[in-house]
Amino acid sequence: MIDLNNSRPIFRNRNGHNNPYRIVILLALLMAGLFILRGYQSGQVEALFLPTPTPTRIPRSYALEGETQFVAGNLPAAIAAYQRAMELDPTNARLIAELARIQTYYSSLSTTDAIRIQRLQAARENIDKATELAPEDSFVLAIRAFVYDWNSIYAGEDAQRYLNEAEQSVIRALQFDSNNALAHAYYAEILIDQQKYVQADESMRQALERGPDLMDVHRVSGYVQESLGDYRAAIEEYLKAAEITPNFTPLYIRIGANYRTLGLKRAEVVGSDHPEVKEFYEQALSYYAKAVAINKQIGVQDPIPYLAIGRTYSQMGEFFAASLNVRTALSMLPADPDIYGQLGLVYFRARNYESAIPALQCAVRGCDAATSCEVRQCNPDVDPPIEIEGLALSPASLIYYYTYGSVLAGMHRPGLDYCQEAVKVLAEVRARYGNDPTIRAIIDPSENICASYGIQAP
Repeated sequence: MIDLNNSRPIFRNRNGHNNPYRIVILLALLMAGLFILRGYQSGQVEALFLPTPTPTRIPRSYALEGETQFVAGNLPAAIAAYQRAMELDPTNARLIAELARIQTYYSSLSTTDAIRIQRLQAARENIDKATELAPEDSFVLAIRAFVYDWNSIYAGEDAQRYLNEAEQSVIRALQFDSNNALAHAYYAEILIDQQKYVQADESMRQALERGPDLMDVHRVSGYVQESLGDYRAAIEEYLKAAEITPNFTPLYIRIGANYRTLGLKRAEVVGSDHPEVKEFYEQALSYYAKAVAINKQIGVQDPIPYLAIGRTYSQMGEFFAASLNVRTALSMLPADPDIYGQLGLVYFRARNYESAIPALQCAVRGCDAATSCEVRQCNPDVDPPIEIEGLALSPASLIYYYTYGSVLAGMHRPGLDYCQEAVKVLAEVRARYGNDPTIRAIIDPSENICASYGIQAP
């Protein structure tokens, strides 16, 4: 119960005079509040519990990320980082040139000419930008020579023009810097492609003197030796390149390819069952497996090593292992017609013609989702349906065309009218490559089989 008569104040002090100390404290608090308010309005003071600001990345940080990803072997991530750096610094010629260099190397991880040409074209567009920005930069000009040289391989009628562009660029690069090791190396590569072997050897010697610590120098040196048929020396140079960039899987693909070639060459002398031949093949498989392991470690889906393993097992006559590896590659790129063609070749060499026909059909003519699923051995209830668009006839797809035509002709029986399609496919091959006696020797017997049934090309 409140005592209303109590003299103790309930709501306020009845004392009428003010406390001077209280006034001083209130004035100090007021001044501090005004100071904080002014700082907040000017941006010098921030409110509590705001999110931590994210620092803006500079182009150099993306370039360093790209370089790191390249060394790690993750070329798609390296390209993405350099593209981001280029967006932030579009006038940095050397940065753009480095992007073009990696894009060119990335083209070697393509399974079809179409994909390879697309990647090389992107590299060419970027190196042209870099050259416009820095027309007298020796590094940029050297990379331009490299990009145009690789583009010339798939340039068709423009091949010589691109090769000339490559040579002119590398000569200019050396005029601006005669000690540019990359320029000397790329010049050697161009000279090999021009079949100027003596000059290539001299240019390669200068590159090795000036850049013994550069991956590109040893990679090109390996290419020179491989082109000259010295496969053991090529392997040594590729291994030196791999010591510098141990996660760069294209090097292991080339090492494996050279071991496989040594096996083939030796088999011609001592027979395919000789232990030495098998040892070469086993060496090839070990380096392809190393590429597979690196890709798994960095999370890259790359079918190239599996296709190389499949080819090696096929040459060894181990067709079951070959088909398993090619199908693994197909699971990574289930819409790629070239891999269907490679699987068809494995079945053909294993004399499994029934399986070869649908696989080669997908490669040459394309196929519906049901056929592609049959070839991939997929689960139609789970896996998405994929229709395949066939490959156009080209030097790369030629083997699929004449093999498809040949197996169709060989499997023709009354009630199995395979020759109707066989003669059409073989006629396309004859129209395009009929002047080649080797090709004629392949397609003539198949056309004769169909002719014996009264079926000929229209």
